[in-house]
Amino acid sequence: MLEELKQLVYECNMELPKNGLVNWTSGNVSGRDVKSGYVVIKPSGVRYETMKAEDMAVVDLDGKRIEGKYAPSSDTASHLQVYRHRADVNGIVHTHSNYASAFAVVGKPIPACMTMIAENFGVEIPVGAYAPIGGEAIGNEIIHSIGTSPAILMKNHGVFTIGPTPVAALKSAIVLEDVAKTYWLALQVGTPEMLDAEEVKHHMAWYKTRYGQK
Repeated sequence: MLEELKQLVYECNMELPKNGLVNWTSGNVSGRDVKSGYVVIKPSGVRYETMKAEDMAVVDLDGKRIEGKYAPSSDTASHLQVYRHRADVNGIVHTHSNYASAFAVVGKPIPACMTMIAENFGVEIPVGAYAPIGGEAIGNEIIHSIGTSPAILMKNHGVFTIGPTPVAALKSAIVLEDVAKTYWLALQVGTPEMLDAEEVKHHMAWYKTRYGQK
């Protein structure tokens, strides 16, 4: 079932190590099928280099395994909690990418100090409070603290990004690590200058209406 979504979620998962966002078996991508409500997610503890599209796990919103020979990701409960409370979200990515996670570890948000942040996020990247893994606590904190941002830094943990599709959430995860690295480098040089609210608003509107092919 959901063969196209399983292929898409698999391909998005494979982009995580390709873009240096995860190591070994960490991290995960999930996607929700709007029609059935089922969620496709990476299996727990399976090496990326051995993983195939058919290895993706399918679960319902209560966490019951519908299909798949492997148990779903240990972060499944967190993903499902977000899906249950955000009808606009159909893709979630979790990584431990180094630069973004460094800010999560020290509990500091990444401000809207460059046009790339303004265009892709529209606000500073917030920090969520520490929450233990394995249950709904992380999902609850994402819902509580992410606001209008498509990304959040979970304190002492890592990164979660959300989007209307798995690809959109993946893009946010990749861009977030890039801007986190630039912001960290800027801090080594001096004090980064912030964009004011009107500039952030302008760049986000420009990006949504004029960037790319229409």
